[in-house]
Amino acid sequence: MTESDLAKFEALALPHLDAAYTLARYLLRDPHNAEDAVQEAFLRALKYFGSYRGGDPRAWILAIVRNECRSKSLRRQVAKSEEFDEEIHSDDSTSADALALETEAKETIREALDLLPIEFREVIVLREIQGLSYQEIADILKAPIGTIMSRLSRGRARLEKTVMSGQSRS
Repeated sequence: MTESDLAKFEALALPHLDAAYTLARYLLRDPHNAEDAVQEAFLRALKYFGSYRGGDPRAWILAIVRNECRSKSLRRQVAKSEEFDEEIHSDDSTSADALALETEAKETIREALDLLPIEFREVIVLREIQGLSYQEIADILKAPIGTIMSRLSRGRARLEKTVMSGQSRS
């Protein structure tokens, strides 16, 4: 690989590193496994960069990350993950009670997401968290847009049902 190819790869792939990690974290439910999967996916993307034929680099990278996560899940039994280590960003006017409620709501949604089957969880993460279009998700998952829309609808309904029933709380 030439220095020019490496620079092109960095320019196309590195801006999507955070999105790649977010997807891997939600799919694998473990920050260390997610880091490993992203690293392996980026190494694979670099190795096969010569075969990249253009298109949306974000969708290309996320498809590789998704495939790596699936492979990693098949190779290992992934244990329940630790909770997210996420800071709450707020201004000084936000009360402690409001922060507690916000934290509890986020935790409830995270727990409910973890209960979803992977085919629903991945489309919800890609659409609602990553902000991808139906077409981009279809490209990543190699599925028809109708399937994506159906999974998203059913996943949202299951997520809402779980959150409303309080099943996500152990």
